[in-house]
Amino acid sequence: MTEQTVGRRARKKAATRQAIADAALRLFLERGYDQVSVRDVADAADVSPPTLFKHFPGKEALVFDEERDREAELVAVVRDRQTGQSVLDALRDYVLRTWPPLEDHPLRADFNRLVDTTPALRAYAERMWTRHADALGAAIAAAHGAPPDDLTARALARFVLDIPALARGETDRPAAVAAIFDILTRGWRPPS
Repeated sequence: MTEQTVGRRARKKAATRQAIADAALRLFLERGYDQVSVRDVADAADVSPPTLFKHFPGKEALVFDEERDREAELVAVVRDRQTGQSVLDALRDYVLRTWPPLEDHPLRADFNRLVDTTPALRAYAERMWTRHADALGAAIAAAHGAPPDDLTARALARFVLDIPALARGETDRPAAVAAIFDILTRGWRPPS
């Protein structure tokens, strides 16, 4: 098998996955999450339900289509950081580089409203973030030679993952992100 064939196959697979995710989000925003079936999404994306399930494990995952990659990115940020760069500095750089463009997406408010008003999606989002916290916590622990289930590493991971939600309503979101990372780096000081 040639590299070109593998590349083409990977591109087709990625394009199919994106078409499914785009169709799902469009339908969920138009009709509401509970009024759209997996069959509706498959039909709109012009794929079969088994093909849809090859790309997404369930209906909720259709809404959070990029989260599979996000977890791998978070772990890689810690694992592959530059020599001498702290874990928190690497994570700060990652959050500042990736989060503001997501928040500025034209459909972000509609997406947030969809998740906030759908109990199944809120519950899925919470489970997803907890899973990310476990993976990120294990990566932080490994970076410091601690056991993978180290409580302090898991707590730090959870705090880092909550930063975008905490900074969401702030006027200067990058400054808010930086301020929260400063608390994690230096500790909290009462406002003067």
